[in-house]
Amino acid sequence: MAKTKVAIIFGGVSSEHDVSLISASSVIRNIDKTKYEVICIGITKEGRWLYYPGDVELIEKGEWFNHEDCVSAVISPDRQHRGILKIMPDGEVSHLSVDCVFPVLHGKNGEDGTIQGLFTLADIPFVGCDMLSSASCMDKATTHIILEQAGIKMAKWLSIIKSDIDTLSQFCDLCKQKLKFPMFVKPANAGSSIGVSKACDKDELGKAIKFAFTHDSKVIVEEQIIGKEVECAVLGNAKPEAATPGEIAPCNDFYDFDAKYVLNESKLFIPARVDADILKTVQQTAVKAYKAIGCSGLSRVDFFVTQSGDIYLNEINTLPGFTSISMYPKMWEADNMPYTKLITRLIELAFERAERVDG
Repeated sequence: MAKTKVAIIFGGVSSEHDVSLISASSVIRNIDKTKYEVICIGITKEGRWLYYPGDVELIEKGEWFNHEDCVSAVISPDRQHRGILKIMPDGEVSHLSVDCVFPVLHGKNGEDGTIQGLFTLADIPFVGCDMLSSASCMDKATTHIILEQAGIKMAKWLSIIKSDIDTLSQFCDLCKQKLKFPMFVKPANAGSSIGVSKACDKDELGKAIKFAFTHDSKVIVEEQIIGKEVECAVLGNAKPEAATPGEIAPCNDFYDFDAKYVLNESKLFIPARVDADILKTVQQTAVKAYKAIGCSGLSRVDFFVTQSGDIYLNEINTLPGFTSISMYPKMWEADNMPYTKLITRLIELAFERAERVDG
């Protein structure tokens, strides 16, 4: 019986490019090779697409694009192709069909709906959320608008766009009035806590906003919520399920990029150290948010749980980290779904959604 051809796409023009390489390496190592034939497509930081036939170790090291057998490759939007066009050095084009795409991409140009639109045009089943839900979850301001309309509690917030930078002083005064210090400043469209800062006064707030603008043209400012950082893994399409929530005790003042990927000293607890009724409410709220914003396949829904038991949704990650230290697979592993089985289930969900749409 022929194996299902799965194209794993990694890298990307994103501030999270290097994180993607680590996540993709882990997926490639752990995918069930008895069921799936893996085809690797890497996207360089400059946006070049390459078919990569080499060892996974070079992906993890960030040296994959120097492999002598790499050739240019693109996913064709032509539905008759339903696959990859390899462009050889002599200009000859060859076609490589694929059955499913697993975009192990984080952040802009991978998790924001752009590449999901390409897969939809090409009529190729793909792992993860669709174009609209990916875009909605990537933009933190849009996430707030949709989920608050659905009755889900989130932190108070304000936003500013880069073209309004001349009104920065007045905006900072408004933040001080509406949100109170300290507050958190975030690029509206970024992940892995890249570009996020904590501001304790007006001067720090202005600098933090300018810094966030180096990562995105829209910035949001949120009130500080003091509480445990609780995450919940959700899996499924029309009838999603939530895993047992986990808790992160960050080694830094907050769970920033260094705490996630550099220091590697943050502590993880599964289940989260909260009462059983709060765990259940977190799961229910995660599924409610997942459905409200239209997610499918998978997402990790992040919360703050205060000492008084209030639950605030922080954000939804439509393609959460798949590294060896990532919470999403760890939460499902704690619920007796090993990593390899989880990858298989995600691919199955991709086909299930494609069948539902076609039907």
